[in-house]
Amino acid sequence: MDTYYARFLLAHHAAHPELASSSYDDQLAALMAAWMGTSDAYSNGLGALGHVAVELVTNDAALHRAWAREHGPTVPRGTAIPGPVGAVARRVLAARVLGAQLDAFAPDVVYVQDMFALTRRQLDAQRARGRMVAGQIASPPPAAERLQGYDLIVTSFPHFVARFEAQGGRSAYLPLAFNERLLADLPTGEPPEHQVVFVGGVGARGHAAGTALLERLSTRLPLEVWGYGAEQLRPGSPLRERHRGEAWGLEMLRVLARSRVCLNRHIDVAGGHANNMRMFEATGAGTLLCTEAAPNLSELFTPGREVLAYEDEDDLVEQVGAALDDEPGRRRTAAAGHARTLGEHTYARRMAELAELLERVRAERRGV
Repeated sequence: MDTYYARFLLAHHAAHPELASSSYDDQLAALMAAWMGTSDAYSNGLGALGHVAVELVTNDAALHRAWAREHGPTVPRGTAIPGPVGAVARRVLAARVLGAQLDAFAPDVVYVQDMFALTRRQLDAQRARGRMVAGQIASPPPAAERLQGYDLIVTSFPHFVARFEAQGGRSAYLPLAFNERLLADLPTGEPPEHQVVFVGGVGARGHAAGTALLERLSTRLPLEVWGYGAEQLRPGSPLRERHRGEAWGLEMLRVLARSRVCLNRHIDVAGGHANNMRMFEATGAGTLLCTEAAPNLSELFTPGREVLAYEDEDDLVEQVGAALDDEPGRRRTAAAGHARTLGEHTYARRMAELAELLERVRAERRGV
């Protein structure tokens, strides 16, 4: 079960208005083909291992209406209305459809990538049916009461494992990865169009410190920015001139593939650990990653040989400047990071690790 950015869904459906009347299977296929987030990396990777796995999207009302047309249940009025009234109707529809889908598929394991997507009551209902419920998180978690509705919490934050287990839950560390199936759709062998790029959230809400850093860097580096939240930028922000719009899914990865250097920074809840998906997307796309120095970064990449790791703003500017001045060296480091990701950080490999983890915990629950 996965949740998509609301702004991405708006853009996706605006670009494909014909989907509103399409079948559920066609809508789901179009959504997966956009390569947003993990797309169908989980179901594809688990399927390759012999498991039967399906993707359920928790917050796409058009997709839910299509399922309801074909299978039931009744669609409440107002799901297409904007504002609070429509939001309530869409939540009701989502609960009905997701419940019906889970009953129809009757899975052994429900794997939830947005741990706010199901209420504690819904979690308990799935477990009461004998299903193992696992959650995945790399963001601020829900309250302990909801966390305790999961049999397992998988996290790419190393420091979260002990935190969740101290609250009485079962938790395991599993890094994020790169969807290697995207490579066929990415440009190769072309000279980079962009010097230094940042792709992600900007603006005040949740990214104040990171946005302030990008504002300063925009006066020191040939920086271009893609991302959401630009409407929150202050009127005089230098990022307004550097902002190139929003880029989602495959479009975002093509931006990375056409860039010499990708800047990365983590949210505060990461606790100073290297974690986010952008590290694997940037290196997977073949660009040079410049990310924060972190105590666990060397477990994922070799700083200085496969990625650049900066200690502070001045160090970042110095390292990126040196990379831009040394194209052969930049290419060597980018190629080494690319090879590391394709060798160790693909979703095909991660799904093998996840399947083993889920099987082990599921066996423990059954007392095997």
